[in-house]
Amino acid sequence: MDTPRDALPEDITALKEALASERAKALDIAAELAVARAKASEDSALIAHQKLRIAKLERQVHGQRSERSSRLIDQLALTFEELESSATEDELAAERAVARTTTVRGFTRTRPERNTFPDHLPRERVVIDSPTACECCGGNRLRKLGEDVTRTLESVPRQWKVVETVREKFTCRDCEKISQVPAPFHVIPRGWAGPSLLAMLLYEKFGQHQPLNRQTERYALEGVPISLSTAADAVGACCTVLEPLSRLLEAHVMAAERLHGDDTTVPVLALGKCDVARCWVYVKDDRPFGGSDPPAAMFYYSRDRRGEHPQAHLAIYSGILQADAFGGYTKLYEPQRSPGPIREAACWVHARRPFFAMADLEENARRKAAGKKEIALSPIAIEIVRRIDALFAIERSINGQSADHRRAVRQAQSVPLVADLEAYMREQCAKLSRGHDLAKAMNYMFKRWGSFTRFLDDGCVCLSNNAAERALRGIALGRKSWLFCGSDRGGRRAAAMYSLIVSAKMNDVDPQAWLADVLARMAAHPAHRLDELLPWNWKAAQQQGLAMQAA
Repeated sequence: MDTPRDALPEDITALKEALASERAKALDIAAELAVARAKASEDSALIAHQKLRIAKLERQVHGQRSERSSRLIDQLALTFEELESSATEDELAAERAVARTTTVRGFTRTRPERNTFPDHLPRERVVIDSPTACECCGGNRLRKLGEDVTRTLESVPRQWKVVETVREKFTCRDCEKISQVPAPFHVIPRGWAGPSLLAMLLYEKFGQHQPLNRQTERYALEGVPISLSTAADAVGACCTVLEPLSRLLEAHVMAAERLHGDDTTVPVLALGKCDVARCWVYVKDDRPFGGSDPPAAMFYYSRDRRGEHPQAHLAIYSGILQADAFGGYTKLYEPQRSPGPIREAACWVHARRPFFAMADLEENARRKAAGKKEIALSPIAIEIVRRIDALFAIERSINGQSADHRRAVRQAQSVPLVADLEAYMREQCAKLSRGHDLAKAMNYMFKRWGSFTRFLDDGCVCLSNNAAERALRGIALGRKSWLFCGSDRGGRRAAAMYSLIVSAKMNDVDPQAWLADVLARMAAHPAHRLDELLPWNWKAAQQQGLAMQAA
């Protein structure tokens, strides 16, 4: 309420006091508002954090309920990131506002205990000069009582160095012959780059999807100008050096009892345009049925998607292939095939996908909340998805068990569910027209029913082909970074390096550290012991060495 004009003080001193009082009140109100805003921001960030944790736990416990669940988790993570940053900004603003007042209580956010200082990190102790005299009386008879330590996590910029390898020459005074030790091995001709630098080039290009031109630009800013042609020359030389290891990895993958297969598009530069090529992957992963063989992945590149490519890739393979219904695999399943027919195991995730598109209750709830038009849901699709999800729930309970145990559980629990599902789908399909989307999805399964039910009689078979899709995820994420392959040879080089890097990741091995050590040892390593450099054997040797050092 405005103060009447005649109630205002007349003298300057009183006016100044009134103005100061009003300013103090305004500061108090601003501080209270800033504190309230900071508290609201903290609550919003906390709610977003809990939603993110719940979504991750639900995905971990119940599996992938939705084809878009991973994207939803990413969106929740992004929301939490933004709200957490806003909460920190509001907290600092509240601190500044409270500092101007004496009556408003400050606000401090309650943060969880941080675990950002791992024990293995080196410590640098910086001691601030101690006081030489008492701040109160000025006396100099001081005795240390203790110390307060403030820990700060810091990053040291990448360090470059030039290694000068000196080979001294000696001459014999008797025969005057010159003696000198042989030159050390270099991974690339003329040896301008060390193995760690080469490993960094390879891993950032193929593992982190950073093209060489971006890498060299960053190196130049760090004071180390490396031309693009020089870096490309190094990559080509390293791929040639690592080729024997790729062949050994291929033999390991093709010896699998069961393979996951899939492919994805790869843009490749052509004359005046950009063509769409293909990158194929075959994954050996025996962990779901308790196998002892280490997992690995083998990638191949082709200019098109003709069936002759997978037939050539799997020319020496016979076993189980888990893949989609691509027609190019058909000849692999022929009984007269040499060295033997490949048994097809269909992917239930592919079969579930069209049903789920017509049964997405969560998507409808989101569209309704946003005021958008809801999609038409099908009660039949909802029921089919529910029955398929029941099969996946059984699979989660036996994941990692032996093949015999998995088969026994499936015979006891999954066989009745599959029989009921088939009967239900055939009953509903007879009521629909052949052109109906549900009928098409059902007929897709009926035509391959033997492949879909193979998991009931074989404990090695998985219900999904997710292993292959996980292996291809890096390529899908990196396409926007490297845009296209420069040539077919570049595509083949990329496929070979993807094989090594993805296989290392599957075995919980740091690809860059492994590549650096392999490149340093490759030339001097005996050819008949080359398998020692494969990621899983390399990891075991490293662990054994650390154990011996600890002992």
